[in-house]
Amino acid sequence: MTSKQPDWEAIERAYRAGALSIRTIAERQGVSDTAIRKKAKALNWTRDLSDQVRKEVRSKLVRGEVRNDQGANRELDAEIIEEAAEEGAQVVRSHRRDIRKATNLANLLMDDLLTTIQRREEIEEAIDVETAEDSNGMRRASMLAAVALPSNSKTLFQLSAAMKNLQVLERQAFGLDEKEKTDEADELSKLMDELSKEA
Repeated sequence: MTSKQPDWEAIERAYRAGALSIRTIAERQGVSDTAIRKKAKALNWTRDLSDQVRKEVRSKLVRGEVRNDQGANRELDAEIIEEAAEEGAQVVRSHRRDIRKATNLANLLMDDLLTTIQRREEIEEAIDVETAEDSNGMRRASMLAAVALPSNSKTLFQLSAAMKNLQVLERQAFGLDEKEKTDEADELSKLMDELSKEA
């Protein structure tokens, strides 16, 4: 049985686009990151298109359609930029949808907090009536804790923290942030390693 040969053309395009870390490219293509690094060094590949990719992502988000202003002699670069920009634009659009959903959920939680605060006495009385015949106070305590302000606040905090962390990881994976990237996006790899140890 022969093993599937790596698609070096696709690997080169992803490498040169500079939007994904080398480890991410390796995982997607089923090769080791070491093999990609060796091939890139041997063939003098450069990760020189990431700034152009970021600009193109912004253009796609603003205009929806991208006009190709590259010269005919730069068609391959333009294609690489276009592919990476489209993928990056999809990431940002997805983030916007997630943020909208999270905002709606946060608003519902805020409404719940407001209702709980405004009707605290009424809710506590209803819990007292419901649990009046209980042999111990455990159910009453659990019900009161479920409608307590700290419980809802903790949920809101955890939701916003989770969304922020996921979006930071995804944006780093695509190199969409302006800040200087470290050696082959190793910061992202270290963060992923730390998260896997905690899991």
